[in-house]
Amino acid sequence: MKLLKKGAAAWLLLFPVLFLGCKKDQEQEEALENIQSVEDNAVAEAEFASVFDWVDTEAPEDYQSGVRVTGFITPLPDCAQRSWNAATQTLTLDFGTANCLCPDGIYRRGKIIAVFNGPRRTVGATVTVSLQEYYVNDRQHTGTKVITNLAAETGKRKYQVVVTGAGIITPDGTISWAANRVLERTAGAGTVQLTDDEYVITGSATGTNRKGVAFTCTITTPLKKVFRVGCLKNFVAGQVSVTNKNGGTLTLNYDPVGGEPCDKVAAITVNGRTKQITLR
Repeated sequence: MKLLKKGAAAWLLLFPVLFLGCKKDQEQEEALENIQSVEDNAVAEAEFASVFDWVDTEAPEDYQSGVRVTGFITPLPDCAQRSWNAATQTLTLDFGTANCLCPDGIYRRGKIIAVFNGPRRTVGATVTVSLQEYYVNDRQHTGTKVITNLAAETGKRKYQVVVTGAGIITPDGTISWAANRVLERTAGAGTVQLTDDEYVITGSATGTNRKGVAFTCTITTPLKKVFRVGCLKNFVAGQVSVTNKNGGTLTLNYDPVGGEPCDKVAAITVNGRTKQITLR
């Protein structure tokens, strides 16, 4: 996922707009609140997408032996451990109690616990994923994700992902988040490797940003994620509309220049004005 740089809000002050009077002050405040909401939603989206990737690649092919899916290259770093309990059909990914540097450059510690109710490729099969003392770059993440398989194993994968009770504790406040998403694989069905996979994501999310402002996010154009090297952290296309409780709206476009490049360029539109920004 693409995360906004902290300085992204500064562009608002550079626009040729004179914030005179209460109305203009209110518009500026609403725009800044929207940017904070976009940042916080992106942080939550990013890690829950990563958790989905961890579970998907480490899930067992044989539910008795717990052997991983044949041919996948594990993304787990050496400092993390994978275990499988056949009796309870529980997969545990343990990053330890000290920070563990992962391939995406992020430090993690704690556990991801996934409980399967049967072979995951069966239509209607679910996986319930929870986090136990789980920290990402020293920020604690909480919440539960239920993944439901919507498609038979015919090369096409489609899942509903419902996130509840998600939270991220930061020094500036706590982000709360819930989401209902549908993920569908659009490329890479013919191989077992992840690097040629592509997914599109639709749905909506609600939450409260670290400043205590409630927001709603709606994917207006499907978000596209590809698993090529250099693209793992970011969406390459798609648009999200963010609305705060006071009615202010912001649109985030992940591909403002076209061509779906693996870059950090995006665009924000507030009150009819668009500014290209760099994401982190």
